[in-house]
Amino acid sequence: MTTPKKLYIKTYGCQMNVYDSERMAEALEGYEQTQTPDDADMILLNTCHIREKAAEKIYSELGRYRVLKDANPDLKIGVAGCVAQAEGEEIIRRQPMVDLVVGPQSYHRLPELEAKAQRGEKALDTDFPEEDKFEHLKARPKASRGPTAFLTVQEGCDKFCAFCVVPYTRGAEVSRPVDRILTEARDLVERGVREITLLGQNVNAYHGASESGEQSLAQLIWALDKVDGLERIRFTTSHPNDMTDELIEAHGTCSKLMPYLHLPVQSGSDRILKRMNRSHTRDSYLRLIERIREARPDILLSGDFIVGFPEESDADFADTLDLIREVNYGQAYSFKYSPRPGTPAAERGEVEAAVADARLQELQALLTQQQKAVQDSMVGREVDVLFEKPGRDPGQMVGKSGYLHAVHVDNCTAARGDIRRVKIVQSVRNSLGGVLV
Repeated sequence: MTTPKKLYIKTYGCQMNVYDSERMAEALEGYEQTQTPDDADMILLNTCHIREKAAEKIYSELGRYRVLKDANPDLKIGVAGCVAQAEGEEIIRRQPMVDLVVGPQSYHRLPELEAKAQRGEKALDTDFPEEDKFEHLKARPKASRGPTAFLTVQEGCDKFCAFCVVPYTRGAEVSRPVDRILTEARDLVERGVREITLLGQNVNAYHGASESGEQSLAQLIWALDKVDGLERIRFTTSHPNDMTDELIEAHGTCSKLMPYLHLPVQSGSDRILKRMNRSHTRDSYLRLIERIREARPDILLSGDFIVGFPEESDADFADTLDLIREVNYGQAYSFKYSPRPGTPAAERGEVEAAVADARLQELQALLTQQQKAVQDSMVGREVDVLFEKPGRDPGQMVGKSGYLHAVHVDNCTAARGDIRRVKIVQSVRNSLGGVLV
């Protein structure tokens, strides 16, 4: 019996990369995953280009693997994802020990690329192929799964925000057909999944083909609502301009759609939003939030903010703080602007670093205050919790509420995958404590 080779995958960035890493591991037959690079026969870095100096961090990471390559010349090292797409041949030029480079739209070709690398040839594929990569992947193995899973339904983006590399690394918007998504969802449910998060760079722009014509994200959610055994549905990440009336209505009427929405605004200043090419305004965003809360009053809202965007003034920043106070976010992500080569904003003058740092600290303090207040308001309430794993203490289980709060329960009789009613009795940093009802 042939001993399986060992594959180590390190995943950076978004949930879509987590999903892609799963599919890449499944595509590489003959490998079993290992949790350490030290005993791997192949190391694969699935990269993200969103964060500051992303490429340089990958080159630094590759440098740390040189000693492993020196000790085991048969070790294959690959770079996948958005940095691979952006850098291409430059990765192999700067780090000749890299054997394989594959972009996010081509990972269904991994078996061919791996075979080429095994022959001692450099394997590179950063095309945007015409074929659907999902159709060319083998069926997912029937192994059992945890109670939650990601499912990519849409890729790419046509918005071309001035700060963003996604249209260049992931390509134009493409939506998967409805029947293929439903098939994958049913397969996940058969293997133990009870909650699915639908993924897309611009997921609410979904327009997947079906026998009855193109369907929207709201129509897809209602189709998934009929899948027996699937108890919870989420989606991320959304653009305000694609938040349709029927999708807002679904938040109020679909019981399986969780009361949590990540809806990035990036800035509260109309001047900066225009410079970002966001194609929405402060007022249109606030009116949208009002309509969403009318449909689902208890919804927890999450957002993204970029601080120190080129030419951002004190007044622009003050507008952002005012918007945050008006919306009252239960969760949010915030970053200091950093230029991405090839994007329009990279050609503009940057805000002084010390000013941007100070603004980011002030903004994050406000968001942290709001997040704590929303979390503290849960104490005394009863919520349904999907239990995912044992906690740190004996007898403790940890899961997620519908609002995506982490909840831990001591002396818990619930099993992994159970959905149980829990009374929240404690709010601590980044999680809630509860007791089974």
